[in-house]
Amino acid sequence: MSILDTRPEGDVITGLAVTHGVLDRAAWEVQAACRDLDTALFFSDDLDEISAAKRICLACPVRTRCLDAAVERGEQYGIWGGHLFVAGRIVLHKRRRGRPPKTPRPGDRFPEVDVPDAYRRLVSAGAR
Repeated sequence: MSILDTRPEGDVITGLAVTHGVLDRAAWEVQAACRDLDTALFFSDDLDEISAAKRICLACPVRTRCLDAAVERGEQYGIWGGHLFVAGRIVLHKRRRGRPPKTPRPGDRFPEVDVPDAYRRLVSAGAR
């Protein structure tokens, strides 16, 4: 999930480094399952797209490193390491807009991803 976020001075600040004017990806980013995918999927509000992004993360060999890097950077939004971040908190469950149906839709539950104990403090108290 290599999002290029630059400061006005031109320094790259999100998981990438500048070496003599050339961008170097962090070693783990090259191994990421999402490295060649459109990043919009990982920043969607659509529950089906959130579930799809989380499934990609579950099969990723560097999922834990991605989560660690997101927490280090203080990511506010998006899917990082298989977890949905909203306002800097990990959201375990999110429901569709409007009134909930009497019978849950099949796509209304996210794939289950264990939250490491070190990041339990980031789990949102209420479901969003």
